[in-house]
Amino acid sequence: MANPPLDQHAPTAGTPLFSTSFTLADLTRVRHEVQAVSRRCGLDHDEIENWLIAVNELMINVIRHGGGAGGLRLLLDDQLICEVTDQGRGFNAAHYVSCVERPPLSDTGGMGLWVVGQMAGYVLADSGPAGTTIRIAARSRRTLE
Repeated sequence: MANPPLDQHAPTAGTPLFSTSFTLADLTRVRHEVQAVSRRCGLDHDEIENWLIAVNELMINVIRHGGGAGGLRLLLDDQLICEVTDQGRGFNAAHYVSCVERPPLSDTGGMGLWVVGQMAGYVLADSGPAGTTIRIAARSRRTLE
C-alpha cells in the first residue's frame, strides 16, 4: 500500500476527538480512551482490535525509542486518524514505514512499524533530530461519520 506524504492530511484537517500525553504508566488508560472513541466512531469489534494493536505499537515505540514520553491525538476526517509524537532523536522512517515484508527480529525490535502497517489503513512518518510524528488511519469497512 502506498503511503501518502505526511502533509496530505494536515493535523488540523480533522475534528479533534481526544488528545493526551503519555508515559509507560499511562498505556492502559490511553488504550481504554482510544477504544471508547473508536466505538463511538462506529468501528466494529475486529476493526477496534486491529486499531488498538496499531496504536499500542506506536506508543510502545515512543517509550522504547522516543524518549519515554509522547503525545497522542485522535482526529476524525473521512477516517479515524491517530497521531503519535515524541521528542526522540529521530530515525530513518522511510526504511521502516515502507517495509512490505516482515523484518527480522533483533535485540532492539524492528517489527513495530511493520505491525502498525499491517493493522492501519496507512502509515505516515516524519522523523528528525527534534522528534518523530507518526500518523495512521483506521481501517474501516465503511466511511466514518
